[in-house]
Amino acid sequence: MNPLPSNSRLLSEIPSYFDVLVVGAGAAGLYAALCLPETLQVGLITKDTLSTGASDWAQGGIAAAIDPGDSPLLHVEDTMQAGAGLCNLNAVQFLVENAADCIQSLVDMGVAFDRRGDRLALTLEAAHSRPRVLHAADTTGRAVVSTLTALVLRRSNITVLQQAFALSLWMNPQTGHCQGISLIYNSQVSWVQAGAVVLATGGGCQVFAQTTNPAVSTGDGVAIAWRAGGILRDLEFVQFHPTALTKPDAPHFLISEAVRGEGAHLVDSQGRRFAFDYHPAGELAPRDIVSRAIFSHLQFSWGNRETGGESTQSSTSQTVYLDLRPIPADRIRLRFPNIIQVCQQWGIDVFHDLIPVAPAAHYWMGGIATDLMTRTSIPGLYAVGETASTGVHGANRLASNSLLECIVFGAQLRQMTPKDLQTHSPLPHSPSAMLRANPCPIPALSTSDWIAQKEQIATIHLALQHLMWQSAGICRAAQGLVNAIAQIDLWQKEFAALPLSQQLINLPPLKTVKVNLPDADRQLRAWGETYNLLDVAHLILKSALFRTESRGGHYRLDYPQPDPNWQVHTLVQGNQWSKSPLKG
Repeated sequence: MNPLPSNSRLLSEIPSYFDVLVVGAGAAGLYAALCLPETLQVGLITKDTLSTGASDWAQGGIAAAIDPGDSPLLHVEDTMQAGAGLCNLNAVQFLVENAADCIQSLVDMGVAFDRRGDRLALTLEAAHSRPRVLHAADTTGRAVVSTLTALVLRRSNITVLQQAFALSLWMNPQTGHCQGISLIYNSQVSWVQAGAVVLATGGGCQVFAQTTNPAVSTGDGVAIAWRAGGILRDLEFVQFHPTALTKPDAPHFLISEAVRGEGAHLVDSQGRRFAFDYHPAGELAPRDIVSRAIFSHLQFSWGNRETGGESTQSSTSQTVYLDLRPIPADRIRLRFPNIIQVCQQWGIDVFHDLIPVAPAAHYWMGGIATDLMTRTSIPGLYAVGETASTGVHGANRLASNSLLECIVFGAQLRQMTPKDLQTHSPLPHSPSAMLRANPCPIPALSTSDWIAQKEQIATIHLALQHLMWQSAGICRAAQGLVNAIAQIDLWQKEFAALPLSQQLINLPPLKTVKVNLPDADRQLRAWGETYNLLDVAHLILKSALFRTESRGGHYRLDYPQPDPNWQVHTLVQGNQWSKSPLKG
């Protein structure tokens, strides 16, 4: 392997100041960093290595109305329809009207989308009225992210900090501005100033036991923005992808919606296309409908067969199947080489066998509330991508609008100028001297205490994921939500009592600490992710309890119908939940 360019090596000393810090290196973070003016010094922070986020896993593609038989108006209508009455029209129009320019930008950067002749190839996905999804085989996210990564590594004004975990926002107590972050890096907590901070940390679906998301998707941006007093929006809305590979010991690998768009059938164990029992569009209905159709069908079948009655949501071993045989074999080879390969690894021949699938948590529609310029309620803080709530997805994201959102809203950072950067009062010591000073070591633990703490964190993490799947998964009800909130509260108290938590939670600004213990970097990240997931779980549960209706990705068994009085956003700030009217 070639050595990393100089701007991405592990640094022994972190620069004390950046004009802009971008936290997250998926499509949103990478594109945002590239769009920032080259006159600005940019720090790009990723808690793992480059290309480990959910964008890299995106299969289906990126939506844009660029075909002569399509129009931005139709794309707007489809997005609004999928969003179940909660999309902000002005945000959707902005997304769609800027799509073509952003696609051209990606093509100019070198993203190799599939073509048919001299035109970009387009496919159909669920809830789209026209074929408008551009793709690069079935690894579109990887094609976009790898291209953007290569460009970032060539930019002299961008410094990449890998394996660096953003612990908290650094707030100016006098002005309320965000002036940087605290950062876990090389077993040490340090403070880094910035004129602006852009959160692009992705989603939080690792809060659920069944998810298509990579391990890094732990809701970090939402959690740290909430703890800093930022306004969050619509956190109850989680999209459960209908068709994740479901086989013992296999990861919940997403089987792209494009498979159904190309003609694959969704069938039950009897070979029947049951989705038409639930919606006239069958397997091409919006994702929330198809997911609930699968869930309901499995519950009915499993309950009647095994118990003579209803089952519980925790019966995750049952599956339905995707049948790709209606698609010509040559077409499968052209469009879905990655799906073919992954299925082969698990003993499934997609040309002859059915693929066992079931729903899994896939995308979080809610997030940090932003305007069209990606600004949050905290001055100096911006948010882009899945961690943001721009208003374009409403209660249920339209397929392949997510990569588009990353690019369209990331492009807004082109307009940032030095005048937009926050000015900071002088630090009591020069930043470089402060960061070079010897940090205070965390009081030593015995090896046995360190191991016990590690095991306790892992136990809470795993139990949390299963609780959330059972209580706040595809179908929810008040009693389950109330019980889960009480359990999360107990875990948060238990977590706060850990020796590591005592040192790191509410760490005063400018205080730097060092952990001189075995495997410190790995355990510090596990601690930070569990800390964030506990807050994310609390926020989703309370939001789901607050919204007493069913809409889009939020379905209440005790309130199964949409309520016109709830055609509003839910806002969260601190421990206050409120309603907010739609904009646009």
